[in-house]
Amino acid sequence: MKRVYFLLAVAAFGINTFGQKTIDQKVSELLSKMTLEEKVGQLVQYSGFEYATGPQNSNSASVLNEIKQGKVGSMLNVAGAEETRKFQELALKSRLRIPLLFGQDVIHGYRTTFPVNLGQAASWDLKLIEKSERIAATEASAYGIHWTFAPMVDIARDPRWGRVMEGSGEDTYLGTQIGLARIRGFQGKGLGN
Repeated sequence: MKRVYFLLAVAAFGINTFGQKTIDQKVSELLSKMTLEEKVGQLVQYSGFEYATGPQNSNSASVLNEIKQGKVGSMLNVAGAEETRKFQELALKSRLRIPLLFGQDVIHGYRTTFPVNLGQAASWDLKLIEKSERIAATEASAYGIHWTFAPMVDIARDPRWGRVMEGSGEDTYLGTQIGLARIRGFQGKGLGN
C-alpha cells in the first residue's frame, strides 16, 4: 500500500523516479537563472537583419552581438540550413545557451509550391492534402525552419477578407477535416518521421 501512495505522489508532483528533471523543472530552473534583460530578449524577433519586434536596429553587427548575448529569441525569413546554423552557433555562445527559433510562412508549400489552400479544399482529397503538408514540413525542416505559420484553419465566410484563399472555405466540417489532415502532415508520426 505504501508503494501505491508513493507512486501516486510521484505522478501528482511530476517527480521523475529515475532522478531526471521533468520539463517543468527544467523550465523553472532556466527561468530562475535568467536576468530580466534575457527574458525580454527572448521576446525579440528579427526578420533577417531588417525588422524587429523589439528594439529597432538595422546594424547587422549589432544584431549578431544581441544574438550572442541571448537577447534575441527568434528569427523569421532566414533561409537555408547553412544560414540558420550560423545564427544558431552564435546563440549557443550566450550565457545560457538558449537556441533560436526560426520561423517561416509555409502556407502552401516551402520549396515545392502547392495550390492555395482554398484550391486544395475543392479537391476534397484529404490524403493528398496531408501528403502536401508532409512534403512542406520535410522541406522546411531540411532548410533549418522549425516553426511554420501553418496550417491555416480559419473558416472564411467573407470574401472581402484579403487572405480568404489561405483557408479551406466556409464549411466548418470540411475545414475541420482538412485542418486535421494538415496537422497530421506537418507533425508526421513523431520526431524524425
